[in-house]
Amino acid sequence: YAREGVDLSLSTLADQVGACAAALKRIHSLIEAHVLAAERLHGDDTTVPILAKGKTDTGRIWTYVRDDRPFGGLSPPAALFYASRDRRQEHPERHLKTFSGILQADAYGGYNPLFKADRDPAPLRQALCWAHSRRKFFVLADIAANAKGGSKAAPISPMALEAAKRIDALFDIEREINGLSSEQRLERR
Repeated sequence: YAREGVDLSLSTLADQVGACAAALKRIHSLIEAHVLAAERLHGDDTTVPILAKGKTDTGRIWTYVRDDRPFGGLSPPAALFYASRDRRQEHPERHLKTFSGILQADAYGGYNPLFKADRDPAPLRQALCWAHSRRKFFVLADIAANAKGGSKAAPISPMALEAAKRIDALFDIEREINGLSSEQRLERR
């Protein structure tokens, strides 16, 4: 607001944010209940700048998505968001405390306690993410990225290139069978 010449105190802004959060709490709770009732979730986090006194910190937005449309499901898709000031494992543990089912996510170690056999209510089933796996192979196989580095382009790994091509072929199949029943998808695969 200051950039626009509006003089608002920090306490007024904090009061407004608090009032908005209170007004949206019931909606957030309904979305949370719907998302966490799913059989499977996709989880991810991303960095976000957070204003701090005299500087900008890096926080996290944690997203959990329920979307059964690729499996022919009828439940409406939804995304649940949480924010944190850091990436400690306590956050996904707290967010998914009541969830039991399949969690598809990257290989972030903070998710590991969710998959332990002694987890209450039950261990989550882990489904790793092909898109995250593909990135590592793609970096090794990407000529353009190697050339942009300003130094001599590193030799391309034929194995990494082949892995990226095979993962891309899997993605092509998944796009074709998106929305079909599990039986139809299994048959096509």
